[in-house]
Amino acid sequence: MNAGELLANTLSPDQRTREDATQKLERACRENFPAYMHTLSSELVNESSPPHVRNAAGLALKNALTAKDINRQLDYSNRWLALDPEHRNKIKQDALMSLGSPVKQIGTVAAQVVQAIAMVELPHNQWPQLIEILLGFVNRENTNLRVATLQAIGFICETIKPEILAARSNEILTAVIHGARKEEPSPEVQLAAIHALSNSLEFVQDNFEREGERNYIMQVVCEATQSASVPVQVGAFECLVKIMTLYYEKMGFYMERALFGLTVMGMKHSEEAIALQAIDFWSTVCDIEIEITYENLEAQEFGESPEQENKYFSKIALPEIAPVLFELLLRQDEDADEDDWNVSKAASTALASLAQAVNDAVVPISVPFIEANIRSPDWHRREASVMTFGSILDGPDPSVLTPLVNQALPILIDMMTDSHFAVRDTVAWTLGRICDLLVSTIQPDVHLQPLVTALVNGLQDQPRIIANCAWALQNLAEQLSYTEDNQPLAPNPLSPYYDGVVQALLRTTETATGEGNYRTHAYESIGAYITNAPPDQIHVVQNTAVTILQRLEHMISVQNQIIGIDDRNEWNDLVTHFCAALINVIRKLSDGIQPLADRIMTLLLQLIQSAGKTSTIVEDAFLVVSAMINALEQNFSPYLNAFLPFLYTALRTHEEAELCNVAIGIIGDISRSLGEQSAQYSAGFMSVLFENLQSDILNRNVKISILSCFGDIALAIGPLFEPFLSTAMTVLRQAGTIQANPLDQELSEYVTALREGILEAYTGIVAGLKNTDKVNLVLPYVPDILELIQRSLADTERQEAVVRICYGLLGDLAETFRNGQIKELLLAEWIATELRQKGRMSADTRKNLRYARENVKLATA
Repeated sequence: MNAGELLANTLSPDQRTREDATQKLERACRENFPAYMHTLSSELVNESSPPHVRNAAGLALKNALTAKDINRQLDYSNRWLALDPEHRNKIKQDALMSLGSPVKQIGTVAAQVVQAIAMVELPHNQWPQLIEILLGFVNRENTNLRVATLQAIGFICETIKPEILAARSNEILTAVIHGARKEEPSPEVQLAAIHALSNSLEFVQDNFEREGERNYIMQVVCEATQSASVPVQVGAFECLVKIMTLYYEKMGFYMERALFGLTVMGMKHSEEAIALQAIDFWSTVCDIEIEITYENLEAQEFGESPEQENKYFSKIALPEIAPVLFELLLRQDEDADEDDWNVSKAASTALASLAQAVNDAVVPISVPFIEANIRSPDWHRREASVMTFGSILDGPDPSVLTPLVNQALPILIDMMTDSHFAVRDTVAWTLGRICDLLVSTIQPDVHLQPLVTALVNGLQDQPRIIANCAWALQNLAEQLSYTEDNQPLAPNPLSPYYDGVVQALLRTTETATGEGNYRTHAYESIGAYITNAPPDQIHVVQNTAVTILQRLEHMISVQNQIIGIDDRNEWNDLVTHFCAALINVIRKLSDGIQPLADRIMTLLLQLIQSAGKTSTIVEDAFLVVSAMINALEQNFSPYLNAFLPFLYTALRTHEEAELCNVAIGIIGDISRSLGEQSAQYSAGFMSVLFENLQSDILNRNVKISILSCFGDIALAIGPLFEPFLSTAMTVLRQAGTIQANPLDQELSEYVTALREGILEAYTGIVAGLKNTDKVNLVLPYVPDILELIQRSLADTERQEAVVRICYGLLGDLAETFRNGQIKELLLAEWIATELRQKGRMSADTRKNLRYARENVKLATA
């Protein structure tokens, strides 16, 4: 079979044919990479080959050069760079030639291939002539070539670090802007140029700093919003959204001169794609200003100067944009699916952001529209009125909204029986917002009975309405059970309705299907009623537990009768809900779950045994076991021998990262709950954990959990950790030497998480041996521990969670060795400097800092 047939077969509707072709291509790639790449590029450039085959060849080329995983990307890059230069030049030449293909689709995939090669070669100072070649192509007359070339430039600018191409940034920007001008005769070229500009906005930061160049860029983009081509207009508004995101502080002049008017006109546009982007522009402005307000308040709290000035564009534009948003809310599509994004949904989202950005100012401009339309005979206006009311509930001061909510609640409750489902749906959502954000406005003796009745009745309506009613009931349970200072309300105003609400929700879950996701909302609501149940309603929790156990028993008994994939997915979905409900029950009842413990554990062990390779079900069951361990503590011991074989199996299932991670968490649960009694199992635990650290398959993030787990085991068994101490400390020291690369965001985040796990392990080990006769076993490792603390605190991108653990561990070491054993180490200048820190930090971090200061002072006296 030739390459063309293989590539065509990767697109076959027949799964077996598709998989066979994919495997053969992967084998070819492994066995002879140069020939594989040569074959693909020859297919890509072959104008006589079918477009779908050429496209598949281009994608395969790109996928052989790029990967999301850092380590795999490094392997791919090295594999490419190891190719003979002649081979590489042939493939690059084919990709460049394909940019000008008469088939537009091929030009686009060729642009992706060029970008993939550039991403590997340019950082190594290879292919230096690429940009010059591309800039030359932009000036050709071939429209397809110009479009694909601009796409390639945009892709490259989006992925290559700016400093690599800094010397060519002006030329690149000039070429892109030239194509984006209104004078460009080809709409396709103009669109490609606009997209390239959008992709390169971070790349041209220096150009944006210069006023003259910035003015010209803004002029070109603003003119493009008035293009005769709809796609160009959409692309221009998208570009404005990104410009606002990146350069908000420089937008004052342009907002006043052009952007206010252009975006308001854009929102009113009859073309939905244009209106959506213009609405998104204002959503973005509001979101930026909400974030600035939050950051400035935080800075004020810590006595610091604000980093960014709020320009209040949203407040200035409020009289112009709010009325437009109200009118756009009337463009509902009653046939749209829940996930469909349209103008009315975008408008409601923008209005909600606007309310948070301008706060109280949104109320007086919204109330006239609400009042004028709430009783309208036209359902569009009734629904838009309610949507407006629901959208502005988060932002204004509750004292401003309380009179409105008190006036509106009876009307909204009545509207739960409206003749149109869209109105009922929005009313249910609005009631849910009130229950979540403004529960204090609900007067139990006036509103609660009709409100609960309306919501419970709504559980028999259409799926979307059921989901919103369940969510509203959930919010009631979560918000109406506690005072403002988080104390349980006594008596709980929901107590008279508890049993009825939970029974109604359970009935809903019995008749529910996956449609509208409302079964999930109903179970989440049940979980809220279990979690927040007041003492006089514990019987409801117990009864719910029995109902869930009966349902789980039934599901296990019928699982052998399941045939189709849809039925299997349904079964898995239900079991997940049952497990989540049981976790809530167990956490609520705590050791009061003991009378049901045998029944629960028997069911869980049956479930785990029967789940086979369905790791998600095993994960769910393990999470219930985790809750049982934490609830029963030492009383869980009778179940351990039956459970441990399943635990060890999960720990050795290295290809299932989540399951393995949950299993490691259970080791920590067992250690914490059984304390010294867990010592009899610790050798087995440590053996399998060390084994997992050697695995090449196990996800590296799971290995962080393993390191942290060392601390849990050490803390539980104290001096009995001695046999594992040397190996554990060696592993921790080696892991702590891994350095972050500031240019690699993903690696930096991994190293931060890794350090946090190591520090947690050290904390557990030190605490476990403190005040025991084995405490001096830690002394040889103190320099390594302090070295990691120093490195973590010196990190310019340090995270507060890591800083907090560092301070706590430093204090632990000083308190553990208070008699001068590590005095010289604690007198290091970096420690003195760090303990003088006065920057912004949370109360918990400040507490740990004080603890470290006090104990270091005593240990160095």
